[in-house]
Amino acid sequence: MHPLCMLGFLAGIAYVMSVTQVPGQEVCKPVLSFKEVRFSEMQPPTLKRTWTAVVSVDAARCAASPTGHFEIVFSRLKESAPDLEFREQFKWWLPSVSVTVDFWADEAVERYWIDNVSPCSCVH
Repeated sequence: MHPLCMLGFLAGIAYVMSVTQVPGQEVCKPVLSFKEVRFSEMQPPTLKRTWTAVVSVDAARCAASPTGHFEIVFSRLKESAPDLEFREQFKWWLPSVSVTVDFWADEAVERYWIDNVSPCSCVH
């Protein structure tokens, strides 16, 4: 086998082994959901609007005192530019977390959703 092909093959095996779950280790994730979502009016003199939400965290399957990270993906509309999808990372903890993201006066939030919730240790 060509040395470069062998190197790629070995790198692929190493990757699969690194992301493969160890037998007997269960991976759990909390269930996050939006509560109390608001979008403020424009605030002079900054001309910014603030998107605010309370994210509820159900970590019943997680071990004691869990925390972790998650992302909110936004689809942003803007009057003078193309629509844009972007992510903001936040930290979750029990029982809920408040999050805020600032937007300019000519921007609006079309859609938003939770993604990439970090796992926690499972209760056995």
